[in-house]
Amino acid sequence: MTQEHDSQPPASARAEIARQKMLSAALDVFGRYGFDGASTRQLTEAAGVNLQAIPYYFGSKEGLYIATAEYLMMRINTHVGDMRARVGAHLLALDAAGEPLGEAEARHFLTEILQTMVTLFVGKESESWARFLIREQMEPTEAFTRVYQGLMRPMIEMGRRLIGAILREDPASEHVRLRTFTLLGSILVFRVAHAAVLAQMEWDGVGPEQVATVRGLTAELVDAIGPLKGSAA
Repeated sequence: MTQEHDSQPPASARAEIARQKMLSAALDVFGRYGFDGASTRQLTEAAGVNLQAIPYYFGSKEGLYIATAEYLMMRINTHVGDMRARVGAHLLALDAAGEPLGEAEARHFLTEILQTMVTLFVGKESESWARFLIREQMEPTEAFTRVYQGLMRPMIEMGRRLIGAILREDPASEHVRLRTFTLLGSILVFRVAHAAVLAQMEWDGVGPEQVATVRGLTAELVDAIGPLKGSAA
């Protein structure tokens, strides 16, 4: 009896395991059916827990939905957090020294960011992430506000800073903002238009070889960034 009891993780650890299972399952279920379409029974059955687990751990279905958005941010940050902190620290150091960001350095950082995005969003792991985020893009809720402010906005503004340095334009200008979204879209299309990409590329699926191919494409996309012909920039 004592050995069996000692082999069990502490109650707090078991609770955290259950909570993580619920968040992982909820990310998939909410992504597939949306907040209104996902029932509490679907959510708990997918996680392998009882119906009382939602109010016990999250207070309500709404609480679970917000926690799922924060869980998604945490998952993404495990992939991009170190890079974002490193590039951000470098930009802050340049600002503190009153030095400009050079074009070559900006292209290097931008390529690194885009290649990280490819690895993160084009591969299999991100399918449930993409469903959740696309739904929030179409019908934003408080979850979108949290994901945007905590993750998307800082990354977009970093991209604007780098593209602005390449174009020698104000990162806050409408043109730079549009160029930033156009560039991001050229990567995200491999996820949001997944079926069309597979059909046109005649790929059976997206594995390491295909991800490597798209990562190589990002360098070309960054190299192609430049002032419009006839621009005074």
